[in-house]
Amino acid sequence: MAGKLTLQSTVKLLSGNEIPLLGYGVYKTPTDVAEEVTVEALNLGYRHIDSASMYGNEKEVTAAIAKAGLARSDVFLTTKIPPKANGYESATKAIEDSLKQANTDYFDLILIHAPFGGKPGRLGSWKALVEAQKAGKTRSIGVSNFGIHHLNELEEYIKSGGGGQIDVGQYEIHPWLARKDITEWLRKRGAVVQAYCPIVRNQRSDEPILKELAEKYGKTATQVLIRWSLQKGLVPLPKSVTPSRIKENADVFDFELEEEDVKRLETDKYEPCAWDPTVSED
Repeated sequence: MAGKLTLQSTVKLLSGNEIPLLGYGVYKTPTDVAEEVTVEALNLGYRHIDSASMYGNEKEVTAAIAKAGLARSDVFLTTKIPPKANGYESATKAIEDSLKQANTDYFDLILIHAPFGGKPGRLGSWKALVEAQKAGKTRSIGVSNFGIHHLNELEEYIKSGGGGQIDVGQYEIHPWLARKDITEWLRKRGAVVQAYCPIVRNQRSDEPILKELAEKYGKTATQVLIRWSLQKGLVPLPKSVTPSRIKENADVFDFELEEEDVKRLETDKYEPCAWDPTVSED
């Protein structure tokens, strides 16, 4: 099944909507190049853009959709409620602000970016998301960087009448941070798991195992890592502003890692390359 994946492959969310299996991340992509590089990605066939209010480029990446000659409905577009906006009123405002910034009537997915702000902040943001989904302002909803304790708290709220369901959970995931407990928790409930930093910000390209597998498959270390994510059932969100690398990151559908090699890449390490709000006790 994994070997038959293409850049057009999707998976169905609990909301009933389809999400493309490979996304294009725009974290820290400067506004002066965001539109241009997003057009590049769309022209190559990407149909999934992972943005956020905190990235400051919602306007540019949405403009790229039209510039690439595509309809808004052709592209799966994500944004996130910024950590400082957690809470019902501030999250509601943040959603409206993002809609205006992106000049769109709806997002395909809105996530709570991080579990900060304490229980009232988290649950208030979720309430705002549920209302936005009912109003058609977003088609799917979810969380990012929630630890197991945050997820349990949210599930209790949902079951007690808070409403909604977790369509997507987004986390830093790669062979050196597999987050098996969190991915298992989400998958048991039918949620799709997205992986940001799937290529570990190119910090692991000299790993012997990656060099070996890159040579074996005639691919780059980056492509091996993205393929690993796909074969683990994740939705990877590689980011680049370099056209050749944007293309490289999408050129992962003409090979398949042997199951033994997928297992060899797995480690029991816990080594984030980015922030890690999952451990927040607040």
